[in-house]
Amino acid sequence: MADRFPDRRLRAGLIVYGVLWWVLMPVILLYLRRRGRKDPLYAKHIAERFGRYQYPHKGAVWVHAVSLGEMRSATPLIRALLAQGETIVTTHFTPAGRREATREFAAEIAAGQVQVIWVPFEYGFAYRRFLTQFAPKYGLVMEIEIWPRMIMACHRHGTPLFMCNAQYPQKSFDKDTAGLGLRAALLQGFAGGFVKSQDQRSRFAAVGMPNLHVTGELRFDQPIPQAHLDAAARIRDRLTKGRPSFTLTSVVEGEDALYIDMIRQTPDAFFVYVPRAPERFDDVAQMLDNAGLTYARRSTLLDADLALTGDAPAVDVLLGDTMGEMYFYLGLCDRAIVGGGFVTKGAHNIIEPLALKKPVIVGPHIWTIAYPATDAIAAGVCTHVLTQDALLDTVQHPPPVTDAQITRFYNDHAGGVARTLNAIKAALNP
Repeated sequence: MADRFPDRRLRAGLIVYGVLWWVLMPVILLYLRRRGRKDPLYAKHIAERFGRYQYPHKGAVWVHAVSLGEMRSATPLIRALLAQGETIVTTHFTPAGRREATREFAAEIAAGQVQVIWVPFEYGFAYRRFLTQFAPKYGLVMEIEIWPRMIMACHRHGTPLFMCNAQYPQKSFDKDTAGLGLRAALLQGFAGGFVKSQDQRSRFAAVGMPNLHVTGELRFDQPIPQAHLDAAARIRDRLTKGRPSFTLTSVVEGEDALYIDMIRQTPDAFFVYVPRAPERFDDVAQMLDNAGLTYARRSTLLDADLALTGDAPAVDVLLGDTMGEMYFYLGLCDRAIVGGGFVTKGAHNIIEPLALKKPVIVGPHIWTIAYPATDAIAAGVCTHVLTQDALLDTVQHPPPVTDAQITRFYNDHAGGVARTLNAIKAALNP
């Protein structure tokens, strides 16, 4: 199938897609300007979004991680590639992803081993500039990001582009293979895919993606910042005051009322509340205030070293209004409640809490994390609640989970970095 890529139907779709990007350019720039009012990074380095870069690292391995979650999954693999002597260029669409790369690889950026930039907008000329300036050895697109101009430009330029740590949720697969199926057809333009499970491999193969390798989930190999765990251990008892403690991670818009109501009905517990996006921090603070809950913001309660700036207050909630400190927030809890599961867009990553041997609770919508959530539920280390009442009951009467259960599950699923490195060699030399 790949030798006929793109077919006539897809070429027609790409023409319409390209026209829309040109027509909507003023809207896109206005979007960045408005987002820049809340997060100034959105409005910086605009030239990069059109393929203009200073001092490009030629011949680097290119890793595309749109946002924070994708960047975190890429981190252990990037570390392994650096250890092999590669230089890396990372591209991002959101400030959260770019900031995480800048923070995680600050030393390597200073040493000229890593370069962090915006991904080009979906214009052919922007990608031609990017590929000409950087001449990457190959590209790794994290998770299931499908950018038509990126795929087409790499295909024409001869740059191998692989989907990495890839998953193809059933809901997305069903949608993509219905109707015209243009999105599914684009997958044939990849040079291959490194996928999380055999089920994912079957779905990618069904739409014609070549050169597929089952490599598991890279997040199981994420480095854990010991300094964050140490900081949490120093202040945990002073904050929780002996109460059961829960950390809500990656809470998204549309879930706040449900979770805040749960907190109000569980007065004898301590909660850490971490919104998914930084632009929501102030809004969530207002919601907690309106609900009559006593809370403190991490940004005012703790200093840059995660130490208390004064006496520990008697509060119901610590609002996690910083980025890149999730392991610290998880270090404060007995159990984690992973956000996203109570909206149809689906739940977020459950692996970080399990890495710290924290049992996990997820809402009904787990299609986005079917792997490894289904395995974790079967292993008894993740509780899948289908209703708000079930969530409240699980928080107030949590089921027993042992460290040994979590360790066994975690060890059974680790090793994705080594498998991916082997798969890259095999994919480049089929």
